[in-house]
Parts: sequence; C-alpha cells; structure tokens
Amino acid sequence: MVGIVVFPGANCDHDAYHAVAHVLGASARFVWHKETSLSGATHVILPGGFSYGDYLRCGALARFSPVMGEVRRFADAGGPVLGICNGFQILCEAGLLPGVLGRNEGLRFVCADTFVRVESADSAATRGLSPGTVLRLPIAHAEGRYQRGPGGLDGDGATGRTLLRYCDEAGETTRAANPNGAEGNVAGVANRAGNVVGLMPHPERASEAVLGNVDGRRILEAFLRC
Repeated sequence: MVGIVVFPGANCDHDAYHAVAHVLGASARFVWHKETSLSGATHVILPGGFSYGDYLRCGALARFSPVMGEVRRFADAGGPVLGICNGFQILCEAGLLPGVLGRNEGLRFVCADTFVRVESADSAATRGLSPGTVLRLPIAHAEGRYQRGPGGLDGDGATGRTLLRYCDEAGETTRAANPNGAEGNVAGVANRAGNVVGLMPHPERASEAVLGNVDGRRILEAFLRC
C-alpha cells in the first residue's frame, strides 16, 4: 500500500493518487500530515505543491509535521520514499537527502516539459532504467535550483547520488537545457542506500497516454516494484 502524505498547501496529492491507484492499479491511501503512523504503508510518496505556503522557504515548515518522524523511521528501515517537487524540497530540509533547493536562477516560476537523462539505475525510482536513458518529464516550480550540501553527491564520502540530470533531447547536459540553474544540471537525487529519492520533475503528470506522455510511468513502476 502506498501512503501519500498530504500537507497543508499540497496540490499534487490527488495527481499522485490517480497515477498510483487508477493508472497503475496499486493500493493507496492519503496520510494526513498530523498522523503519527503510516498505517502499514509499504511505500511513501511526498507529493508536490506548496506546503505551508512555502513560508520561510520551501519545505522548511513541513519537515516539522508530526508524520515526518514516522517517515524518517520508515526510511531509516529501508522503506522506499519518493519526494516529488515540494516533496523533494521537504526531504532535503528534513536531512533525508543531501543538498538544498533554492530559487530558480531566473527568479521565475517555470512550468514546461524538460528532458532528463538517467544517471544511475541504483535507486528505488530508477531500477530497470539504463543509465543514459532520456525521459521527457514536466516541471512546475519556482525553487528547483539544486545545490549540493556538505558531503555532496557521487564522490568519496558523498551522502547521496545523482539520479537524473536536465539535458536536451539528444541527452546532452547543456547549459541551455538547465531550466533553473541547478548545480550540475541535477534534477533528481537519492540517498546512499537508494531507497529515498527526490525528483523535481513530476512523473505522475506523464503517466498515461491521454496526457500525451507516459515516460513518467517508468519511474513510478520502478518505485512500486521495490
């Protein structure tokens, strides 16, 4: 069963539920942010939106919601956790993923389709996807400029790994393909164990043919297989 956490200001919780339950046929339930139990969830999704109105900064208040203590225990025990957009921001603020998400380089909200290149298949959301695979996924954020924190990604002593990078249609990670100024074109990361994943793109918005794109379905299917 997939637990989809609902924070005040979340606006993609029903999108995630629809993709998981109605498109992929998995069991799912909403978990209110004040709950202190995940009620037997085998997977957890922190959806996109503007939790607590992004006061202070994105995700800064949601990290203190009562449910986050249980999310941390679940993650520490190896449970698969997927943070999408604001969910990614929350996971970084909670220290479950390295780094931080800041204001887009152009200081504007960006809503567009982007191309991303899979960098690692060793995570709960990319297993089964070959490195180098290019996916077309939508983004919608004002604070998506990823910056590595202490420990960083990929190197010796790193606390996480890079999963996705913004690229062009041919898979080249060019400056022009970076929609928000993210360091190293990073669009998604995982913790060292690979069970906690954060993505700025929205796979749930590209999960069925009626939307004109099913690339996001590949990420959600990988996640549900964990």
